This record gives sequence, C-alpha cells and structure tokens, in this order.
Amino acid sequence: MSNASTVLRSFGPMVYLPTILFSLGEGAVLPLIPVIAANMGADVASAALVASALVVGQLCGNLPAGWAVARIGERFTMVFAGLISMLAVVGMIFAPVIGVFAAAVFLLGFCAAAFGLARHAFMTTRVPIAFRARALSLLGGSFRLGIFIGPFVTAALLQLFGDETAAIWFFLACLAVMVVLVLFGPDPERTTPPAMNGTFTEDTGEAVSGSIPTIQRPGIFRTMWHHRGVHGRLGLAAASLSAVRSARQVVLPLWGVSLGLDAQTIALVVGVSGAIDFALFYASGQVMDRFGRLWAAMPAMVLMGSGFIVLSFTHDGDAAVLWFGMCAAVLGVGNGLSSGILLTLGADVAPKGEPAAFLGSWRTLTDAGGAVAPLLVSGVTALASLPVAAGLMGVVGFIGALGFLRWIPRFSPRSRD
Repeated sequence: MSNASTVLRSFGPMVYLPTILFSLGEGAVLPLIPVIAANMGADVASAALVASALVVGQLCGNLPAGWAVARIGERFTMVFAGLISMLAVVGMIFAPVIGVFAAAVFLLGFCAAAFGLARHAFMTTRVPIAFRARALSLLGGSFRLGIFIGPFVTAALLQLFGDETAAIWFFLACLAVMVVLVLFGPDPERTTPPAMNGTFTEDTGEAVSGSIPTIQRPGIFRTMWHHRGVHGRLGLAAASLSAVRSARQVVLPLWGVSLGLDAQTIALVVGVSGAIDFALFYASGQVMDRFGRLWAAMPAMVLMGSGFIVLSFTHDGDAAVLWFGMCAAVLGVGNGLSSGILLTLGADVAPKGEPAAFLGSWRTLTDAGGAVAPLLVSGVTALASLPVAAGLMGVVGFIGALGFLRWIPRFSPRSRD
C-alpha cells in the first residue's frame, strides 16, 4: 500500500493536477456554449449543434492523438494540446460569427482528446497492474472533480462580472497554469520507469498467453485492424457503458422538464446524482484492484440499466417526482461505481510496449458510444416518447452488462472470476 501511495503521489504534478485544471476550466465553459451561441444569433437547434461540436472534436482527435503520443511522447503531447486549446479559447472569446465560434469549440474538443489520451497512455505504461485501477479511477475522479465544480465557478463569475466570457477567460488561465506545470514540473517519464507487469495479453481477437514483440512502431489503422477482435467484443461493451453514461446526462434534465418541475428542482436532483457519482469514484478502483474488473463493471451496468427501466414505468404515476429522485440517485451510484473502468480496461488490453495507437482507437470507440446516445434518445423521444427512450437505454445497459460478463474474464488480466 505504501508503494501505491508513493507512486500515486508522484503522478500528482504531472497527471492529476493538470487534469483538474483542464476539467475545471472545461466544466466552467460547457454550460455556456449553447448560451453564447444563442446570443450570437443561433436558434435552439443550431445552438445544440454548436455544443455537439465539442464531442465531434473529441471523436476526431483520438486517432491523431495516438499518432502524436507514439512519436513525441505523452508530456509534449499534453503541452501542445494545452497550447492549441489556448488558441481555441481565444477564438471562442473573439469569434466574430457563429461559424468561427463552432470551429473553436471543435478544436477544443480535438485538443481535449489529445490531452486525455496522453494521460491514459502514460498511466498505462507507468502504473503497476496491482493498483492500476485505483490510479485510473483517481484520474477519472480528478476529471469529475473539475466538471463538478466548474459550473459553480461559472455561477460565481457571472454574479461578479455579468458576462459569459468571464468563464472563458477563467478557462484560459487554467490552461496557462496547466501548460506551465506540465512543461516545467517534474517529468515522471524520466523519474518513473515503465512498470513491469509481467506477461501481458496482446490481443489479436483470441485469448493468448504471451505478447508478440514488434520492431517497428505500428500505425493507427494497422493497430485498429490487428486488435479488431477485442474492439468488436470488449470494446463494444465498453461503448455501451459510455452510451448509458451519456444518456443519463440527457434523460434526467428532460425527465424533470416533462414532469413540469422548475429549474431549481431539476438542478437539485441532477446535482445530488452528480455528488453521489463523484463520492464513489475511488471505491470503483478499490473494487477492481481487489476483486477484478467485473465486480465493478457488472454492478454499475445493472444499476444504471435498472434505473432507466424503472424510470420508464413511473412517468405517469402518482409518485412520479419521488421515483425521479430515487432513480437519479441509483444512476448516480451506478455511474460512480463505473469510474475509471473504461480507462482501466483500455490499459489492460493495450499492447505493453506501444499503447498509444491502440488507446486512440479504443477511446474513439468508447467516445462514439457516448456521442450516439443523445442522438438515440432524441430520435426515440421524437418517434415514440421519453419513457420509451429511457427504457431503451435500460436495455442497452443490460446488454452491456452481459457483454462485460462474457468478455472481461477473457481479456482482462485482473479478472478473478
């Protein structure tokens, strides 16, 4: 345990603190993107499209980020991502038209993908497998902390300055501090040697006992094809988890609106769900390291799937508001227990020597699941109803749970089932 604590503390200046700074600024800006777009003349649909540019940028950025990390290293990828993010933020502040603003948001998402993949690749190669899940859950918790606090910072800045751009300037300051910290702080790439995790699965679609040594650095698309087996099995289950998580963020506010609740009540319910989610992030890592990945993934998916299913049957009942609060809490617990799972599973199945290209394709797949879910909820709600959309996401949760039950024992080296 002392060794784990020492290693995790050494990652603070390079990994955890920069993550908090980046996510704190991002969390402060995210709620304002559609507001600023509307102020620039966009209608509701166009404002939603501008907001979605961030997710599209993340999807497009994962594969190039894998290429960059493989060639210039994790540290300089984070530095360049931070510098380009600063340019994107400046573009958001001074954008003369809505198109330029949307392009800046897209570029920010692109850089966020590069920053996230660099951290993920670094932790994959440096953290011993004995406490890998705790380290990556702490990484996920660092991100959640920033996203959780960011909107409160925005509220305070709006109260002080009365201008939405104040939050964007705050993001710029966070990025500047982050770049200085990463560039001039201690370099754990030199101080922390790669972890020796023993024989490690380098997957070709079948469970194997050894790794395949390579001489040349594999390309992005060659890596995707080589690992199509794990992507098509465990990767799809992971994408379903990302989809359910993303659907939670969309369904809960819409559900409150459909029940006729005021904005303060909806914000309270969503805030309590988020607080429960954040409180459990480290418990997920403890469970995965002690008992195996499946013991965190399965309860998380079953809880979130059950929460959506129950929610879908309670919309028109007498205690609909009470059920709304209870299901939101259940979804918060499930999401909290899933903290770090996608990062950990990606690290488990990534090639031991050159993980960056694989992680780029892994994160593209999981991010795609998160991007498709809001579109699915919107489409099903338009064609049928919101309860039907919630029930469908519950079914996705249970299918994902079955996928984890089938594929985690096969691909994850920490499974003890």
